[in-house]
Amino acid sequence: MELRHLRYFIAVADNRNFTVAARELGISQPPLSQQIQDLEMELGATLLRRTSRHVELTAAGRDFLEQARAILAHVKRAKEQVRAIDSGNIGLVNIGATGSVLPGPLARLITDFNEQYPKAAVRIHEMGPEEQLAALLVHRIDVAFIRRPRHDAALIAEMAWREAVGVALPVSHPLATAPQIALRDLKDQNFVFLRLSDSRFARYLQDCCIDAGFIPRISHEVVESYSLTSLVAAGLGVALVPERTGRLTHLGFVYRPLAGPAPVADVEMIYRPVRSNVAELFLTLARNSFARPAEPPRKETKPSKGAVERRLKAKSGRAEIKKKGPDKASFD
Repeated sequence: MELRHLRYFIAVADNRNFTVAARELGISQPPLSQQIQDLEMELGATLLRRTSRHVELTAAGRDFLEQARAILAHVKRAKEQVRAIDSGNIGLVNIGATGSVLPGPLARLITDFNEQYPKAAVRIHEMGPEEQLAALLVHRIDVAFIRRPRHDAALIAEMAWREAVGVALPVSHPLATAPQIALRDLKDQNFVFLRLSDSRFARYLQDCCIDAGFIPRISHEVVESYSLTSLVAAGLGVALVPERTGRLTHLGFVYRPLAGPAPVADVEMIYRPVRSNVAELFLTLARNSFARPAEPPRKETKPSKGAVERRLKAKSGRAEIKKKGPDKASFD
């Protein structure tokens, strides 16, 4: 049985006449009659009762007519869906991100994508940086958004957006009223950090402190970014945080920008070389959404001898922590 048998049968059933049906189908009547006979023989049932003037459906014919219409409608929908998927107009994009990355540019991008491609869908997977990279490699997600990711040769990374890094302080802190704060002025403070053994971003911030002339005194390490500001609000220390995290309304702490050359929170967009059409549409929209005037490359200043020694000391401490092994990945 082929689809043409169904179309021929429906034409005869609708017109109740072989001659009219043949004209509608653009074929002669004898081949049409033969096709219907072949269909009945294959089904082992009589579908049409023929008279000299018209054709009537048998009980089996009426039942088969409904099924034939449903089959052709399903085939039509399948064709339309396959073509739409191939063009990228429908489908599912799985996005990986940490909780602190979701507000702002990424949230706006998802809104724009849903408006431009209403038949496509976006599913968010909140997970840590290493988990995102692993999920990309096994095709669990299509695009990851990570601050200072570990680069994998099997994946492609490009800059998404850049945020300034400032300092979150308890509202009662002596520096809370300052319009901006130099990083070196925090050398005597207790710090709340993301867990250094898991977070490349946290290790980068530690190195920035070292380059500013001091090894940060870390009193608490946390797993999730929003725990940083919660502990700051509790008076347990200060924290270096991306501007969007610091600007979120939260009782108990204030956010102040850093003066002079300050750390930055670069968010990179990472994906596989081979991807679906709908994922490609998402990436194209993302590039347009995140487009901004070209920024001059950040100058890498050579650390002083003292900074090098402090970095080595800090890395030695991190290595000792890493030997113990983390119990959960940090969400930076």
